[in-house]
Amino acid sequence: MEFFTNANILAYLVAYLIGAIPFGLVLAQVYAGVDIKSQGSKSIGATNVLRVVKQKDPALAKKLGAATLALDALKGVVVLLIAMAIGFDDTVLWGMAFFAVLGHCYSPYLMFEGGKGVATGVGVVAVMLPLEAVIGLAVWFGMAKFLRISSLSSLAGLVTAVAASFVMHPGLGEVNSQTPLVLIALLIIYKHVPNIIRLIKGEEKAAI
Repeated sequence: MEFFTNANILAYLVAYLIGAIPFGLVLAQVYAGVDIKSQGSKSIGATNVLRVVKQKDPALAKKLGAATLALDALKGVVVLLIAMAIGFDDTVLWGMAFFAVLGHCYSPYLMFEGGKGVATGVGVVAVMLPLEAVIGLAVWFGMAKFLRISSLSSLAGLVTAVAASFVMHPGLGEVNSQTPLVLIALLIIYKHVPNIIRLIKGEEKAAI
């Protein structure tokens, strides 16, 4: 029973369950009447919301895509800010950050399917490493504007943010290791493996 009363474990569980909320799926179903899990890339993220809803209503697609992006990022932001207010240390915060992204990628509400973790990853990094998040976002949006390939832009921003953290915050504060951030990055990269394969084959299409 001690397992279920341990404050740190409960914090990880809460982060996972909040991170798992499929905002994109809910918004698309409620406001556009479409099931994004059965169309497009079948992801619950903002890019697939935009892609699928655009076929029905381009103006609505932009609004729902933006809302999905914001809410998915806020999942990570909110859990960490609350945990900070409670007084959890950096080691627990980074654990919560990982579990929030894990929840988005493998949601128990969707039979452990989910999105690719980019927006939620941005949210947690924005709280824990704001300067690195700004750098990563600048690369993400810059590449998105010129290349218009969501997966490549996301991965480039992710790699840039991680690389910046090794220079600017090599120990991640009390954690004294880059392991939590690297695990988050590897999780997001793993979820992008199909996109990476298509990029290598030259088959990844502009989707932004």
